[in-house]
Amino acid sequence: MALTDEAIDKIKQMIISGRVRPGEKLPREADLAAELGLSRNSLREAVKALSLINVLDVRQGDGTYATSLEPSLLLEALSFMVDFHRDDTVLEFLEIRRILEPAATALAAARMPDEDRIELGKVLDAADVNAPVEEFVQADMEFHRLIAVGSCNSVLASLVDNMSVPTARARVWRGMTEPHAKDRTLAEHRAIYNAIIGRDADLARSWATVHIAGIESWLRTALAD
Repeated sequence: MALTDEAIDKIKQMIISGRVRPGEKLPREADLAAELGLSRNSLREAVKALSLINVLDVRQGDGTYATSLEPSLLLEALSFMVDFHRDDTVLEFLEIRRILEPAATALAAARMPDEDRIELGKVLDAADVNAPVEEFVQADMEFHRLIAVGSCNSVLASLVDNMSVPTARARVWRGMTEPHAKDRTLAEHRAIYNAIIGRDADLARSWATVHIAGIESWLRTALAD
């Protein structure tokens, strides 16, 4: 194992074991290196690497802290990697959405707080089929984001949000080229919303599956053509 990898593993074990808790400050560099049996250079490289993925927060003039370790923060590294997706992988992201979003939608039907259901309805009502397609897609993405948050599962919500971004251009393309695509999207959003309001998890899951599968099916056909 490379020295930097060893240092990363030892710091990770400190956090996992509770030796350092979320938000707490790590010991001084010299003390921490001695405690872990590391060189200060290896420790610095490890701290740099862990700060890049939001496990550690280096505060100049203050010290190094463990972050909150919230899933949304830790999964920002995934968002960074997703930004480098190629156009030929968009279908793969849609496949992942088809797996994740029905589960999130079913959970939202069961768990979403009442005030968030009201907000979801406002986002749906504000969507306008006559709006520019880019604006319509932004409203579309906000609708799906609120549902994911409504699942009350922060890991799932972060994953859904990250998987949604690479499909945005495909959704714009569909809105520009497929007749009545925006009307169909709104109708399916309304069905999903009604199932969530009715707290019908199975129906919400089914409509979400139909909705995402429809986008995926359209894109497969469009790419084949």
